[in-house]
Amino acid sequence: MSLQRKVRVRFAPSPTGGLHLGGVRTALFNYLFARQHRGDFVLRIEDTDQTRFVPGAEEYISECLSWCGMTPDESPEKPGQYGPYRQSERKPSYRKYAEQLVQAGYAYYAFDTAEELDEQRKTQPNFRYSHENRMRLRNSLSLSAEETATLLSAQTPHTIRIKIPIDETVYFDDLIRGRVSFETNLVDDKVLLKADGMPTYHLAVVVDDKAMDISHIFRGEEWLPSAPVHILLWDYLGWKTEMPQWAHLPLILKPDGNGKLSKRDGDRLGFPVYAMNWADTKSGDVVKGFREMGFLPQAFVNMLALLGWNDGTEQEIFNMEELIEKFSIERISKAGAKFDFEKAKWFNHEWIKQATNDQLLPQIKDIVAAHSDKKVSDDYLQAVLSLVKERLTFVEDFWAQASFFIDRPVTYDFDAVKPKWNAEKASFFESFVQEFTAIDNWEAPEIEKFFKEKVSVSGIKLGELMMPFRIMLVGGKFGPDVFAIVQLLGKQEVASRVSLALPHLG
Repeated sequence: MSLQRKVRVRFAPSPTGGLHLGGVRTALFNYLFARQHRGDFVLRIEDTDQTRFVPGAEEYISECLSWCGMTPDESPEKPGQYGPYRQSERKPSYRKYAEQLVQAGYAYYAFDTAEELDEQRKTQPNFRYSHENRMRLRNSLSLSAEETATLLSAQTPHTIRIKIPIDETVYFDDLIRGRVSFETNLVDDKVLLKADGMPTYHLAVVVDDKAMDISHIFRGEEWLPSAPVHILLWDYLGWKTEMPQWAHLPLILKPDGNGKLSKRDGDRLGFPVYAMNWADTKSGDVVKGFREMGFLPQAFVNMLALLGWNDGTEQEIFNMEELIEKFSIERISKAGAKFDFEKAKWFNHEWIKQATNDQLLPQIKDIVAAHSDKKVSDDYLQAVLSLVKERLTFVEDFWAQASFFIDRPVTYDFDAVKPKWNAEKASFFESFVQEFTAIDNWEAPEIEKFFKEKVSVSGIKLGELMMPFRIMLVGGKFGPDVFAIVQLLGKQEVASRVSLALPHLG
């Protein structure tokens, strides 16, 4: 693919709520393409629909991008020469271009009220404002010039609609799908400017992409039906030679592949679909996000990149630098990508294993503080983390896997041990904790050697003592190597735990 102009891409979400993982993937593909070609990644807030605007949503979007490591080159927070970066602040420019389209005969004023259009919908199934009925409705095409002028001078509320041509084929070359064509007779006359003077998405996106010199547009395939309107606007405004190249990304599908993944699917199946927690401003309900569930940003980004793209090899673990280097539009699939939460968890597990203890420590400290009043050193937490890290699917799993390193167990899962328990075994442990204090080199291999020597002398089978010993230390039949646990807990703590646990065996 030849690039004849500087690459400038934009991520243009609406500030209406939580950021769906499909939206983050769109941002990611924009970001990877821009970085690969040393271009600009722009964040533009599309807030033209003020009825759906949600306070705090814009800040949420910026925080999501920051968490994922995708800092925009230009944004409302970091304006450049192409601002403003909120559509609501660009309002005057839209009216100008809408009026220009009317004067050129490519658009018209529509005076139909919402009530009148509702009546049309009642009498006409699948009603759409188009060439089939525009001359029977109240607009500047069906009314005389005098009637139109009178309505305008009286400041009668009106919209401006694009006049879609009859019997034409509109086409463009999509970077993923190849040539895509549309019959104009199937396209309705979309509203370009609303009665409140704000543009619809269709007008604003074209005007802003031109004003911001956007070179490439990555967006979801759900926007394909809007493409003919946008192509016509680029043409009608005299900008067709400057139209960006488009790439319509495949949908992220439900796990069974039947339809687009939605928040409802996440609620039903027990996994997040938002990048970060989102608190509903009306109900106060919090929708959990990948970040708060315990996903590392590297894992989240890695997982998203492989939903609809691969580099053609068997490699699955990519850091951001590798993704930037290897990303290619040619390797994006046309077909939708099924979301697999088990695979997402696998990515997180792999990235936790790769993470350094220093990287994970801040989260680990927060988890410990949320569960225990005990003060522990960073060095001790890092040592614990080294033992359990490979067992973590989420960082939040740390407490379930390692709480016994912080707090002594208060219950013991001795059910499987009790039937074979006897005084001889109890005596073994009483003797063991009295004698192991003599071990000079308090390292797991030496402790294990000492334990096994004691077992050999006792005549008891090793297997009949190892499980009770583990349960005495951790409370259950889980955890890392027993002797690694013993080493980290220390002599005094091990002796105390064994002494506390023995009475529970009767």
